Amino acid sequence: MDSSKQTMNEEKENKDVKLDEGTVEEETSLEEAVELQNDDEGEVNDSSSSLDELEAKILELKDQLLRTVADSENLRKRLEREKEQTRKFGIANFAKDLLSIADNLGRALDAAPNKEDVKDQAIENLVLGIQMTEQELQKAFDNNNIRKIDPLGEKFDYNFHQAMFEVEETDQEPGTVVQVLQPGYAIDDRILRPAMVGVAANKAEKKNVAVDTTA
Repeated sequence: MDSSKQTMNEEKENKDVKLDEGTVEEETSLEEAVELQNDDEGEVNDSSSSLDELEAKILELKDQLLRTVADSENLRKRLEREKEQTRKFGIANFAKDLLSIADNLGRALDAAPNKEDVKDQAIENLVLGIQMTEQELQKAFDNNNIRKIDPLGEKFDYNFHQAMFEVEETDQEPGTVVQVLQPGYAIDDRILRPAMVGVAANKAEKKNVAVDTTA
């Protein structure tokens, strides 16, 4: 009887030990599963953080690229404008030096006698040479967009004309150029030298046009 009871107690103890071992194994498996889940969540969070950083870097590089392209385009346009300005106005100083030559050629032709009045062949050839030189100079001006300003009969324009005096006794409208003392020149819209002119005075208001008394 005692032997049987002892055997039952041993079996019960063994059963309890097995239950405890099973419980321990279950708890261990649960802890491992939780750890694995935490590791997975950590990896997901790390991946999400890396993706956000990568997207931010891409946006930054894209912005830098757009700025670089815009700067390059602005530089290209500025260089084109400077090139065009140089093409148009690079000869301005040289052209100014030629204006006095054009003036002297014009004065020489104005003072030359008419062809019908010339009896000396040498003088006729001289006048012809001056005419040809003046024509060639004018052709060079035309090729470089240098235009002559000869505003006789036009309205006074302070951008291109310089009023030297007013003329009261005239039937022209007030502010009209009635005399050109010296023609002006311009390259496109840039003035090289204003035309020096006399302007019809306004009989009611004689001081309507500013007159340069310093020239």
